[in-house]
Amino acid sequence: MATNSLIDFNTLSPKFRDLYAKAKDFVENDCIPSEPIFKAQMGQGDQRWKVIPPVLEELKSKARSLGLWNLFLGRDYKEGAGLTNVEYGLIAELTGRSSLAPEAMNCSAPDTGNMEVFAKYGTEAQKQKWLVPLLNGKIRSAFAMTEPKVASSDATNIETNIRREGNQYVINGRKWWISGAGDPRCAVYLVMGKSDAGNADRHRQQSLVIVPADTPGINVLRPMHVFGFDDAPEGHCEIVFKDVRVPVENIILGEGRGFEVIQGRLGPGRIHHCMRCIGKAERALELMIARVTDPTRRTFGKILAEHGTIVADIAQSRIEIDQARFLVLNAADKIDKVKAKDAKKEISMAKIAVPNMLLRVVDRAMQAHGAAGISQDTPLASFFVRARTLRYADGPDEVHRAQLGKTELRRAADITATMKAQQEKADKRAAKL
Repeated sequence: MATNSLIDFNTLSPKFRDLYAKAKDFVENDCIPSEPIFKAQMGQGDQRWKVIPPVLEELKSKARSLGLWNLFLGRDYKEGAGLTNVEYGLIAELTGRSSLAPEAMNCSAPDTGNMEVFAKYGTEAQKQKWLVPLLNGKIRSAFAMTEPKVASSDATNIETNIRREGNQYVINGRKWWISGAGDPRCAVYLVMGKSDAGNADRHRQQSLVIVPADTPGINVLRPMHVFGFDDAPEGHCEIVFKDVRVPVENIILGEGRGFEVIQGRLGPGRIHHCMRCIGKAERALELMIARVTDPTRRTFGKILAEHGTIVADIAQSRIEIDQARFLVLNAADKIDKVKAKDAKKEISMAKIAVPNMLLRVVDRAMQAHGAAGISQDTPLASFFVRARTLRYADGPDEVHRAQLGKTELRRAADITATMKAQQEKADKRAAKL
């Protein structure tokens, strides 16, 4: 594993340094070796949607005993571990190296974002009913926003109807790509819909409601496949809500405040995704280096590492990984200092750059592995799929790029004024010559 030279660990808290050392050992010596066991215990066919492999529960038990639990909740939450975004980001990079580590440490999406919603916006009753069991790893959850009939990258397009009838909300709509909805432990959905479609303010039309997964009227139609992966047992499901009724106390924060809540949910989570991507990129590069230096694999009389194209690919990957890490840590530091709302530019830059970096690094590693690189014998294919998916998740590249460009354009008046002043000074000096 590459040494992180961007951060002086001695400047970070002793608590973080202890957790980081434990997390590094746990991921490398427990989680990664358990990956083939997890696959073997998953079983086949429909069984894969019903069985939680015992090895995962063993990992969760060990992680909790080590204090590697709920580390994603930061200093603003009494329920959290008290880490800064920079500190948790560094640990998230470690967890990204293994498909099992995030859930083993109760730090996996979509639960992390949903727990943050409950912690930040939930009532005490909502926290007791849903946040506590989520923090304890007893249940899982899903976030239901994306819809098949609208461009969900603009969340104001959401059409699911939330109508109040007396002391209940009635929900009707169709959602898809709802991660976690296939998991047998999924006990609750956070559902985004329109409760006031006629509101002149398009960002006040939406509400977010808590919907227990066993509520009548919910029909999980199918898991969506991502390049052939169905990600059992979690899945990314298509769901129909038909006359689903929940009590009015299941509203989050209040009617018309759904957009506000989801914006508060997504900021830090984007950084978590990005740091996990960097962990995957590091592991992909390590797999590549091991492959190309294997003395038994020779082409045209040379081991692969003796070919110039391979050497160049390794060098380019090293550059791109470190560039991406800097962007993410810079965004995390900005969130720590001024909160996510005022770190949109830094978050957008990271969210655009990092998944694309991971795609390039994994692609090079796959190429170096030959046909094995796209097989089930390495994690590279799954890394590639997750990276490609992240170019949509939590806002597509185009939305972040547009926001970033608009932010830059706001500097136009200041830039023009500065250039004008510089020209005036230049003209005056020229007149004196």
